[in-house]
Amino acid sequence: MKEERLAVQGRGRSSVLAGTTSKATPIDAIEVVGESRFRTGIGEFDRVLGGGVIPGSVILIGGDPGIGKTTLLLQALPGLASNGDKVLYVSGEESPGQMKMRGQRLGVHHPVLYILAETSLEEILKTVQELRPVAIVVDSIQTVHTDQITSAPGSISQVQEVAGQLMGFAKRSGVPVFIIGHVTKEGAIAGPRLLEHIVDTVLYFEGDKGHTYRILRAVKNRFGSTNEIGVFEMKESGLEEVNNPSELFLAERPEQSTGSVVVSSLEGSRPILIELQALVSPTGYAMPKRVANGVEINRVSLLLAVMEKRLGLHLSGQDVYVNVVGGMRIDEPAIDLGIVTAVTSSLRERPIDHGTVVLGELGLGGEVRAISQAELRIREAAKMGFRRCLLPERNLAKLDTIDGMELVGIREVGEALEAALA
Repeated sequence: MKEERLAVQGRGRSSVLAGTTSKATPIDAIEVVGESRFRTGIGEFDRVLGGGVIPGSVILIGGDPGIGKTTLLLQALPGLASNGDKVLYVSGEESPGQMKMRGQRLGVHHPVLYILAETSLEEILKTVQELRPVAIVVDSIQTVHTDQITSAPGSISQVQEVAGQLMGFAKRSGVPVFIIGHVTKEGAIAGPRLLEHIVDTVLYFEGDKGHTYRILRAVKNRFGSTNEIGVFEMKESGLEEVNNPSELFLAERPEQSTGSVVVSSLEGSRPILIELQALVSPTGYAMPKRVANGVEINRVSLLLAVMEKRLGLHLSGQDVYVNVVGGMRIDEPAIDLGIVTAVTSSLRERPIDHGTVVLGELGLGGEVRAISQAELRIREAAKMGFRRCLLPERNLAKLDTIDGMELVGIREVGEALEAALA
């Protein structure tokens, strides 16, 4: 336990909307000003933000150390500068010389990009008033402190106060502020949860350091869609956007391999085809192992129970491993039928046709339930060269004919296995 003294006077959040009136207004009488967005020049980044950066917005970006947060913002920041406008990168962790070396490696040479190595919020805001940039990056909020709070930088009260004052500045000036936040070992942004409530947009940078790609995911966005993702590939010269993620994730898919199936996951407004693999082998332990990478382990256990009860498959003596190729994480139930099909394929040593994609949610009774945006997923599969699709019968009844694609309606899980493993 540590005692912290809070200075009540002069708190920045009390004047966030200084100069505005607080009169109640009927919603029909409120005038909507046309929405204007700044483009960063990085299409995948703009997609996740909802089409660009809103003036006066505060954007929080979190991710594991070394995942590419600084790299992304260094590449995106000059794109916000136009007509000679200045942009400011505030670094509390690296010196200007280190930032210069990083910029040279990334090929970022821009005369309007200014670097400030400072951790005092008051000094940062003083520099901002003198420089008048059109966009600001604060890296990271855990290193910045304000003199109004006596506690150490990174403490709950410091992070909360600094975020509140940055929000107030952004709303008054119309300057967008990007905040980089450290994450805990569980992957959540360190500090009070209030930090995510204060800001307008929360982005998470995901990815495995063993893979070259990175996923930028929006979990909160007041000005756009949530659960939208952007896909990047990490190269020596920095992050490069991937315009066709399906092609990337299916590039190394083996042919005539058991336990391999292609599913379609809907990330925001974008369908992505992903290879799902399963491996079933006799166990050498008293309790069989259940390992899942990229999907929820409890969901896999539930589907295995349905397979034993409804299909009569004996999996109690088998170790089951499920993997989403490429390190993607899928949370939606539309891949249930794909998991069951892949596990059965590995158990029976029968490969699934290379040109087949499997869609569908599985109920506890073994029934295959309808999924959302089925047509969008199927058209993406047809574009990637797939010629056969197993999908819920209810979705099939609402679809028109898709050129070059054979659609097979499935009512219950047994029919799916007969069609996929025929």
